[in-house]
Amino acid sequence: MKKTYLSVAVVIAIASSMTFSSCIGSFALTNKVLDWNKQASTKFVNALIFTAFWIIPVYEITTLADAIVINSIEFWSGANPIEASTQIIDGKDAKYKIERNQYGYTITNLADNSIIKFNFNEVENSWSLEANETVYPLMQFVDDNHVKMITPNNEYKTIELTNEGILAYQEIINNNILFAQK
Repeated sequence: MKKTYLSVAVVIAIASSMTFSSCIGSFALTNKVLDWNKQASTKFVNALIFTAFWIIPVYEITTLADAIVINSIEFWSGANPIEASTQIIDGKDAKYKIERNQYGYTITNLADNSIIKFNFNEVENSWSLEANETVYPLMQFVDDNHVKMITPNNEYKTIELTNEGILAYQEIINNNILFAQK
């Protein structure tokens, strides 16, 4: 009986969420738990975990949290708070904190607190590098098969996303490096 009330509450919450925000959302939290479950072990253990997570009620709670809070944040802000992440990486000379959000990546050198950002501009469909308050364009997507890449001459070159196109771009870079060394 208690399980029935919880299931009804989840259905009402999902329906309310869709009514208020007109967006179903990605259900990122529920999907992260489900993805973990799928990779936990063999298919028999996964089935046991899945059943246990319905009984405990892990899936009901994550679905409710997604439906009422997380999907609404995602709809109104355009960013999913579950997708952001932070990692600490041990490098050769220092530790680095890498933070990922909807705009790209921020890399902080924990030894000297210097910051480098890889930013994605959704309007221009492009990536850039930001260091010392200077922005350096890197690439811009033209379509599914082409990108505009910056050359050492600060010009854009349209590159086909094939082995041949990438090799041609590498040749442009290598020729400019050789020319600069002479």
